[in-house]
Amino acid sequence: MSFPPLRYVDVSQVQHEGQTLICIRDPEGIVEAPLLLSPIAFFVASQLDGESSAEDIQRAFSQLTSGRAVRTEDIEQVVAFLDEHGYLLSPSFIERRNAIHKEFRETPIRPAYLAGKSYPSNAAELRQYLDSQFTREGGPGVLPGTPACGGAPVSCLIVPHIDFERGGHAYAHGFSRMAKAGKPDTVLVFGVAHTGTPSPFILTRKRFETPLATLDLDDEFIDLLVEDYPEDPFEHEIIHRTEHSIEFQAVMLAYLYGTDVRIVPVLCGAFLSESDGQEPDPEGPVLEFLSRCRQAIERLGRRVTVIASADLAHVGRTFGDDFDIDESVVDQVRKRDAQDLAHVLSANPEEWYRAVMRDENQRRVCGLNCIFSALKSVEGSVKQGELVHYGYAPDPSGGIVSFANIVLP
Repeated sequence: MSFPPLRYVDVSQVQHEGQTLICIRDPEGIVEAPLLLSPIAFFVASQLDGESSAEDIQRAFSQLTSGRAVRTEDIEQVVAFLDEHGYLLSPSFIERRNAIHKEFRETPIRPAYLAGKSYPSNAAELRQYLDSQFTREGGPGVLPGTPACGGAPVSCLIVPHIDFERGGHAYAHGFSRMAKAGKPDTVLVFGVAHTGTPSPFILTRKRFETPLATLDLDDEFIDLLVEDYPEDPFEHEIIHRTEHSIEFQAVMLAYLYGTDVRIVPVLCGAFLSESDGQEPDPEGPVLEFLSRCRQAIERLGRRVTVIASADLAHVGRTFGDDFDIDESVVDQVRKRDAQDLAHVLSANPEEWYRAVMRDENQRRVCGLNCIFSALKSVEGSVKQGELVHYGYAPDPSGGIVSFANIVLP
């Protein structure tokens, strides 16, 4: 009898109490708790393709280990453990996921998924916590103060989406500049769909809850984006439920403006298929959608800021590289980031895309598509940006993530 298949999981190697273990996490967010597996248990998990039986797994293990055996009851115990914790695509898990999806579909609000996990859920504590990001080491050193009301808002802002604990000081640099410019009516936020989707853009009409305020959407702006658009940008709306890349920006916007700003939340998925070239098709849905973004900004006459919620390079063993991080690696990443970001500073989305993709994005720049989208959305209205801050943070499992703040006025 075959076992249910293992669900798609994020995998990393960790050291725990002197042992090397395998950590698996649910990128879909249905299961919040990660699991630690022994190497043998992870081997069993990796064989769960929906067709393999205990005998098949035993045979594969014997071939891999030159004749060593694993008992049937041990395999069954691993399978039961994975199923109990929601990591198998079994009937019980499908029922659980369907209930969560139904609840999300029926609510008009996108709940603050990471409140109490990545940042305080209490409003006063959160405001104090965010204040500290401006004054902590590496931050701008002063609080943003009361945001300006008059004057033109920032046209485009590139900011990180790394967690606040490691990179909150970097957010502070970008949002300090945003606060000094005029207040926007609408903020078009391009985030990253980290769980992956074949759709280039994923929209939602749900208001974004934060502990500080619940942000309304610019529904008229969204209407212009979706009217007669050839794709369905709401098909994978469920990805918004747990995705952090827009949630963190919503928190920062609520921190600056409260409810006095509306947002258009757009997650960026896959732009290219294996059969595509090295950049989006000029006649395809990607550039059609981004053209609609430009048209909406022009037609509605809103004071609009476009934000790209974008981290840069992801390098190191935790991301699949076979080397440790040292100063030479950091220097290489910094130099390559600088070369590519030069095209962002000159507001050239095509050259930015080509620069990152010239080695098929070996640095795993997750913000590639959302930076491209932000630049295309303001194309023709900005000429030269300013690099306000650049930095990187270590990944706990062995690696670094780089990020930047760029203002295009």
